[in-house]
Amino acid sequence: MKKSLTGKHTVPLLLAPYSIVFLMFIAIPVIVAIGLSLTYFNTMNTPRFIGLDNYINLFTNDSVFMQYVLPNTVVYAVFVGGVGYLLSFFLAWSLSQITRWPRTIMAIIIYSPSMTGGVLLSTVWNVIFNGDRTGYLNYFLMKLHLIDQPVQWLQSSRFLMPIMILVTLWSSMGVGFLAILAGILNVDREQYEAAYIDGVSNRFQEIIYVTIPNARPQMLFGAVMACVNTFQSSGVGVALSGSNPTPNYAGQLIVTHIEDYGFLRYEMGYAAAISVVLLIGIRLLSSGANRLFGDRD
Repeated sequence: MKKSLTGKHTVPLLLAPYSIVFLMFIAIPVIVAIGLSLTYFNTMNTPRFIGLDNYINLFTNDSVFMQYVLPNTVVYAVFVGGVGYLLSFFLAWSLSQITRWPRTIMAIIIYSPSMTGGVLLSTVWNVIFNGDRTGYLNYFLMKLHLIDQPVQWLQSSRFLMPIMILVTLWSSMGVGFLAILAGILNVDREQYEAAYIDGVSNRFQEIIYVTIPNARPQMLFGAVMACVNTFQSSGVGVALSGSNPTPNYAGQLIVTHIEDYGFLRYEMGYAAAISVVLLIGIRLLSSGANRLFGDRD
């Protein structure tokens, strides 16, 4: 008779697939990145240990990082991560107030750009913001006599960042938005009735005292996905402008700075140091989201 898998043998066996994937795609790459960040490595010669020189140069000698990349990343993260998260909650809550079929149709419409954003990025948005007279935005603005000459929207240090934020927000309503919508829809309606008996008098109080506490797990997932989307979509500036670095570094973010040094200049050690700084930043943002929406018990 075969011995059944019980007790102390079952849990390690079930965790094995996750543990292997975690080691291969997260733990080992992070350890290698930290190791490379302490070296000078140009992909041609053997890495040479230089200690913390890459980090010191990043924060003291890299004027592009301090003057453009870091401020740009903060602004981009606030709008795409923070404002995008609030927008996803507002849209999810708004859809929860309407009936099923209109809600389903609207949810599909809002969600669909997140699946096609990368594909349409180099077509639809480049056509809209094309810098000559054939660009849709230039055409309509000139038709309305609001401008006399075509504007180079995607090559302008003034307009590139706002366009990047607009494009990313357009395609940011992904699984985080759907999770928040599901969390709101699963709140027991009786709790709203009980809240109004206890003194809740308007929709804002309803959201604060009933909706958010009951949808906390989905809110946490949405916050984490907002953080991931913020940095995952950082290549939008390069895709729109067609160059890395972006014009006058206007759309240069920390991820594109990594690509610049890692895949264009082949300074892998320095690029690894920037990636470690990015990892720390993502970790801090995720910890903040967990403290805000995590289980307090």
